[in-house]
Amino acid sequence: MLDLLVTHANLPDGRTDMSIAVRDGRIVEVAPRIDAQAHETVDAGGMLLTPHFVDPHFHMDATLSYGLPRVNQSGTLLEGIALWGELKPTLTADAIIERALAYCDWAVAKGLLAIRSHVDTSDPSILAVEALLDVKRRVAPYLDLQLVAFPQDGLLRTKGGVDNLKRALDLGVDVIGGIPHFERTMAEGAATVKLLCEIAAERGKLVDMHCDESDDPLSRHIETLAYETQRLGLQGRVTGSHCTSMHSMDNYYVSKLLPLIAESGVSVIANPLINITLQGRHDTYPKRRGMTRVPELMNAGVNVAFGHDCVMDPWYSLGCGDMLEVAHMGLHVAQMTSQEGMRRCFDAVTTNAAKVMHLQGYGLRVGCDASFVLLQARDPIEAIRLRATRLKVFRKGRLVAETSPTTATLDLEGRPQKTDWIARPRDTAK
Repeated sequence: MLDLLVTHANLPDGRTDMSIAVRDGRIVEVAPRIDAQAHETVDAGGMLLTPHFVDPHFHMDATLSYGLPRVNQSGTLLEGIALWGELKPTLTADAIIERALAYCDWAVAKGLLAIRSHVDTSDPSILAVEALLDVKRRVAPYLDLQLVAFPQDGLLRTKGGVDNLKRALDLGVDVIGGIPHFERTMAEGAATVKLLCEIAAERGKLVDMHCDESDDPLSRHIETLAYETQRLGLQGRVTGSHCTSMHSMDNYYVSKLLPLIAESGVSVIANPLINITLQGRHDTYPKRRGMTRVPELMNAGVNVAFGHDCVMDPWYSLGCGDMLEVAHMGLHVAQMTSQEGMRRCFDAVTTNAAKVMHLQGYGLRVGCDASFVLLQARDPIEAIRLRATRLKVFRKGRLVAETSPTTATLDLEGRPQKTDWIARPRDTAK
């Protein structure tokens, strides 16, 4: 007897009318037809069943704090950092926990069941670290929360910055982070990359470094990160986030940089919503988009994922935990409007992001966790176009969220009709 049987589902790889059998929280069979009894059967009706969404770059300690203590008037990264500095002295563990738990509820409702969150370690009290470790324990039954020790104010320019970060790791933080472009000089930035990678090698940790979140084409810490990754044998364990300076770099230099990143096995995370909001603020016209070179990195063989980064905080006033919104913005900014390009953007918030987080048991294969989302769309492209309704969200075979299908009843010339929002134009509805 199965616990769950999903029938007549379309899968992201193009297979249609598939069935997935679940027992004890894991997928035990994937086939066109499965003849078996199950405690629960879900008829997908030709809709898309996908592995759950993954956000590999977020700041949960700041989420839902928009307007505290004031609003970012310039919309710049630096004012956001300054604003966060003003807010930190007033933070309490209870407030951080309350906001983070509220956001996790939003995430699950959107089919987002794994989040990597950076947590500020600059404050000697490491209040935010302890709060988010508590949140991680509380949400573990329904969401994987991976934490990154992140010296927001700069590792070397903050008194006790290195010790604070190590204390966070000792408490159980999973990943080592940094912000080299916010150090006093380029040289100090490079020194922090070297030091943090050495700590990661010593402790057997993953690395996720904010790299070159700047319009400055001479901010090249991603090069140092790729070099240190190879020097220390960290291939496959390191990520460079943002990398927005690459948008402004000389093409010849980038032609050297791309194969170096690919050779090092460093992944790259772009944050489309936030990168195009914060970058280019000092430009008149033409105004730079700011997002890193996503299709070029992908074509070079680099694993590229998309993150949400911020939701209603000092840096961004919008957002709701919807990774399809992130993919939607990403494909527009990167001009990835081909069929292959749009599917790659869907991968950037699912499989590629899961690879960044080293998630175990992720996917729709036998042996994987039965953690998946039924979307009101027939394929990944349609899912992005519609920011499709999450009809059902399963975590290890257990239903954790569901939403009624989106429909509209129209009365045109006295003829009531029920309109399906996923209907295609007649010439392509095959």
